[in-house]
Amino acid sequence: MSITTLPKENQQKLTKQDFISDQMVKWCPGCGDYVALSAMQRALADLGINQENIIFVSGIGCSSRFPYYMNTYGFHSIHGRAPNFASGMKLANPDNHIWLVMGDGDAFSIGVNHLIHFLRRNWNVNLLILNNQIYGLTKGQYSPTSEKGKISKSTPRGSLEVPLNPANLALGAKVSFYARGTDKDILGMKELFLSAQAHKGTSLVEIYQNCNVFNDKAFASYTDRDTKKNTTITLRENAPLIYGEKEDLGIVLNNLKLESIKLTSEEDKKKLLVHRSRTNDDLMFFLYGQMTDDPTLPTPLGIFKQGEREVFEEQLLNRKRKDLTEEEFCEILRGKNSWEI
Repeated sequence: MSITTLPKENQQKLTKQDFISDQMVKWCPGCGDYVALSAMQRALADLGINQENIIFVSGIGCSSRFPYYMNTYGFHSIHGRAPNFASGMKLANPDNHIWLVMGDGDAFSIGVNHLIHFLRRNWNVNLLILNNQIYGLTKGQYSPTSEKGKISKSTPRGSLEVPLNPANLALGAKVSFYARGTDKDILGMKELFLSAQAHKGTSLVEIYQNCNVFNDKAFASYTDRDTKKNTTITLRENAPLIYGEKEDLGIVLNNLKLESIKLTSEEDKKKLLVHRSRTNDDLMFFLYGQMTDDPTLPTPLGIFKQGEREVFEEQLLNRKRKDLTEEEFCEILRGKNSWEI
C-alpha cells in the first residue's frame, strides 16, 4: 500500500499523544468508537500534518462526539447536515484537511440526501461512517442499516424493512474512494485512514462498529477469531480473492454473478478474480457491495475502490469569474423564464 505524506521538510514529529484532547471521553465502556478514535490519532501522527490544518466535523449521534476528543479544530454540527458544513469549510480554505465523522443513523437517515450530493460532487474531504446498525444515542431504535426482523424499542415485533446497503448507495453517488473495516482491527483501520487521507477526492471509510449496550455482537461473525476467516475476505491490491480458514476458498465471476468455489487444484486458482481498486470501472465495486447481502459469500473488507475524478472545490476555484453587468442581470430577472402573476 502506497501512502502519500507531506514532504519531509514540512513534516512535524508527532505522536498519538499530540492528538489526544483534554476532554473526558464519554462513550460507554467497551464501545467500538474508542478503537476508531485511537486508530485515527495514530494515523494522523504518522502523517505529520500540522494540527491547526486539520478539522473534524460531525453531526449528531454517539460517533459525533469525535471532534471533542481530537486535539485539532472541530465542529459539532446538526443532525444529518455535517456534509454541508464540511463543504463550506473546504471551499473557504481548500488547504484544510477535513474529516467528516457520522453514524449510520446520522448519515443514512436524516442526512442521506446531503450525503448523496456530497459524494457525487467529490469534495477533497475524508468521510468516516461508524456503522453499528442501531441508534445508540437515543437508546436503541432500529436504524436504516439494521437487518430485516430487527427487534428494537421502535420495532418490538421486528423491522419489516430491507436494510440500506452503504456501499451500493455510495456507488450510485459516484464516490471515488470506498473502504470498509472493523473495530476489532486497529492496525487495518489505521491503514484505511492513511489511504483515505492520501486519496484526492471524497474518501468514504465505513467501519463496522460494535454497540455493546444496544446492539452487542452485531458483527461478531465478522470479528470473532473462530469465524472471521470464513465470513470475511480482505481485498488486497492485485491479489486473487482467496479466503477461508485454510485459504482454500475463492471468488469467481460467473455470468456477472460472484460465486465461492473450493480450491482443489491450480486450475481452480487460475479462475479466481484479482482485486484491482485503482479503476473508475464500477462493476466490481457494485459486486463487492452485493456480497454483503449474499449469505453464500464472505463480506469484503479493505479498499473497494480508489478511482480518479475531478475535485469539486478545484473546479469552482479554477472557473473564470465573469461579473454580470447591470443590463445582463436585469435580462436574467426579466427574461423568458420569468412572468408576472
